[in-house]
Amino acid sequence: MNNNIKLNPNPLVQYLQKPAKDFTKADLINYIENNGIEMLNLRYAGGDGRLKTLNFVINNMEHLDSILSCGERADGSSLFKHLDAGASDLYVVPRYRTAFVNPFSEIPTIDILCSYYDKDGNPLESSPEYIMCKAHKELKEKTGLSFEVMGELEYYVISAKEDLFVADDQKGYHESSPFSKFDQLRTESMLAIATTGGVIKYGHSEVGNFSADGLMYEQNEIEFSPVPLEEAADQLLIAKWILRTLAYKYGVTITFAPKITVGKAGSGLHIHTRLMKDGKNMMIVDGKLSDIAKKAIAGYLSLAPSLTAFGNTNPASYFRLVPHQEAPTNICWGDRNRSVLVRVPLGWTKKINLAKHANPLEDDVAIDFSHKQTVEFRCPDGSADIYLLLAGLTVAARNGFEMDNALQFANDTYVDVNIFHDENKEIAGNLDHLPASCVESADRLENQRDIYEKYGVFSKQMIDGTIKKLRDFKDGTLREEIHCDKTKILKLVDKYFHCG
Repeated sequence: MNNNIKLNPNPLVQYLQKPAKDFTKADLINYIENNGIEMLNLRYAGGDGRLKTLNFVINNMEHLDSILSCGERADGSSLFKHLDAGASDLYVVPRYRTAFVNPFSEIPTIDILCSYYDKDGNPLESSPEYIMCKAHKELKEKTGLSFEVMGELEYYVISAKEDLFVADDQKGYHESSPFSKFDQLRTESMLAIATTGGVIKYGHSEVGNFSADGLMYEQNEIEFSPVPLEEAADQLLIAKWILRTLAYKYGVTITFAPKITVGKAGSGLHIHTRLMKDGKNMMIVDGKLSDIAKKAIAGYLSLAPSLTAFGNTNPASYFRLVPHQEAPTNICWGDRNRSVLVRVPLGWTKKINLAKHANPLEDDVAIDFSHKQTVEFRCPDGSADIYLLLAGLTVAARNGFEMDNALQFANDTYVDVNIFHDENKEIAGNLDHLPASCVESADRLENQRDIYEKYGVFSKQMIDGTIKKLRDFKDGTLREEIHCDKTKILKLVDKYFHCG
C-alpha cells in the first residue's frame, strides 16, 4: 500500500486506495454500496459564504446514479443577492473529489461539494467557485505556473467564565491545558477536518484571551498545509462548518469575526501562497527569494486595496486593521516582519539537519526543505468570501507578471523595520494604505476592476454586486466615530458575529 494512502485519515481514500482527486462516480457508488451509506448530502456555498445543504435518502441504484450524474436544482436568488428571482433556477452538480463521510451524522452519510450551472448547462459565470477556477486557468495559461495556497483559520471560543487556571490576558499564544480550555475542541475539530480531506499543518491556542461580563473568550488557530488552490478553498469552507458544528455540540459558541472588542487581538485569515511548476516550488532559487516570488508579491501589493473587497467584507473588518495589533495597515512587505501586509516567513532556504543537532544518534544527512517556503498575505479575516478572496489573490499574482515594473515596485515597497514604531513614521507615511472602511474598499475595487475583469475572470455582475454591497454599509466615517466606544463596537461585533 502507498504510504500516502495508508496514513491518510479520509475513509474514502483508505477504502478506494486512491487520492481524492482521482475519485469517480463508480468509486463513490462502490463505497456507498459496500459501507452501508443511507443518505447523500449535496453541499454548496451561498452568497453569505456558509455551506448550504440538500439531503437525499438513497432509494435505489437508479436514484443514486441520478443524483451523482446530474445533481439537483436550487433557487439561486435565495442563495445570491445578485441573481434575479425571475430567472434564478440553477443546477448544483457534485464534484466527486470533494466527497467525504459526514463526521457528525448518526445516519451513515456521504457529503459532496457542488458547483453551480445555469439553465443552459454552463458554469454560472458569477459563481465565486467558478470565478476562482477561471482565475487559476488564466494564471496557468499566462505564466505556466500553478497556484498553491493555505489558510490560517483563527477563531474565538466563547463560554461561561471559569476561575481555575486562568491564563494571563492576551498571553494565550501556544498555551497548553489547563490554562488553555479548548484544546479538546480544537483537536477533535482537526481530526474531523482531516477525515473530510483537509490537509492540516497544525493547531494551537492563539494570543487572544480575556474575560468579560461572565464570559471567557479564548482564541485558537488551525493552520493548513499548501495544496492546489481549488482544494484549499473547499477545505476552509468545510473547516468552518465543522468548527461551528462541534462548538454547538460542546455547548459553546465560535466566531470568526475580525474584531471582538477594543484592545484585544482580532482574528485574521492569513493566506500563504506559493507558485509551482512541475511540482517544484518556484518561490526560492539557490536559497533566496526568486524573481517569480517578488513579481507575485508586487501583484499582491498592487491590488491589495481592492482585495479587501473580498477579504474584509463588513464594517467590523476595519476595526481590526489598525496599527499596533499585528494587523497590517500599510501596503508593504518584508522578511519575518509581522507589521507588514505581505510577509516572507522564516523558512528552510538551504540544506540543513537540525534534527542531527537535537538528536546526536541520527545520521548527519542534510535535507533540502526549501519547498516549504511560502509568502503570506495578512489582511483578510473570517468575513472573507473564501472563493472570491482566493480568486482575487490569483488575479493579483498573474497581474504581478503583467506589470512592467514589478521588480522595481517590489524593491520600493520592501521594509525591514517595524512600521508601527514611532521612529518609523516617515517610512510608513510614504506607503499606500489599506482602506479604512467598506465604502473605501468599494471605491478601490471600482478603480481596479478592469484587472479583475480582464480575460473574463470576474464577471461585471459580480464586481457590481460586490461594490453595491460594500457601499450599502455606509461606514465611511464609522471607525473614527466609534473607535473607542466599547458599547458601540460590541453592538457592531454582535451584528456580524457569524460572518463567513
